[in-house]
Amino acid sequence: MSCAASPAGSSIPAGSAESAGPPPEALVTHIVADYPHDPTAFTQGLEFRGDVLYESTGRVGSTYVRSSTWPADTEIARADVTQPWFGEGITIADTDQGPVLWQLTWRDHTAIARDPATLDQLRTVTYDGEGWGICALGDRLVRSDGSDTLTFHDPVDFHVLGTVRVTDAGGSVDRLNELECTPEGVYANIWTTDRLVRIDPNTGRVTATIDASPLRRAVEQRPDSAGIDVLNGVAAIPGTDRFLLTGKLWPVAYEVELAAQSTS
Repeated sequence: MSCAASPAGSSIPAGSAESAGPPPEALVTHIVADYPHDPTAFTQGLEFRGDVLYESTGRVGSTYVRSSTWPADTEIARADVTQPWFGEGITIADTDQGPVLWQLTWRDHTAIARDPATLDQLRTVTYDGEGWGICALGDRLVRSDGSDTLTFHDPVDFHVLGTVRVTDAGGSVDRLNELECTPEGVYANIWTTDRLVRIDPNTGRVTATIDASPLRRAVEQRPDSAGIDVLNGVAAIPGTDRFLLTGKLWPVAYEVELAAQSTS
């Protein structure tokens, strides 16, 4: 799916006719299974590539990206970020030169290109603003920066292709964080909340809101839940309509289905 959000270098203003549409679906997460998750991982991004799960973490001095088999969680490769960078989201993009794993940094204006097989650093590029979440959609990358704006980048050299503002019923939706690109749209978790949204990348319109509070209730009932932080980390599970969700310092990751939220 090609992400033709807007012409290169342009943006769609919030509240425009193009952002109008039916109200978002109201969805809720239903837990299908749970899996152990490193409770010391300050999770910033999750990404599947076949049966390999990639995870990136944050905090200066603790930033790393790792790949592992899923669900067995046998580590394949790991790259620790030794420079004073605070790691953020990751994604894998297919390019004419082969697949590239892109890793964002928070306020260092730097994206790291890596070999997905070895996680070796290939090069770095700079960008304006902060880096929060990132995902690959067709021939474009989608980046969040904690605001209500998604920025589109070229997957080879990371130059900016355009932007779009995210709106819900005419109002802007900010604090967009971890991203996951799917054929149905771009999923984003809203920082500090137990809520996600699904976004039409062509218009920025929110097409669904997802209540993930059942996950917090479940994790808080565990005896090893002390010290957990916010929900963060969403990955579509290949070959299914399910997602893997976790949070910063969570001891568990949940496989979930999305279902219509009851109005009763």
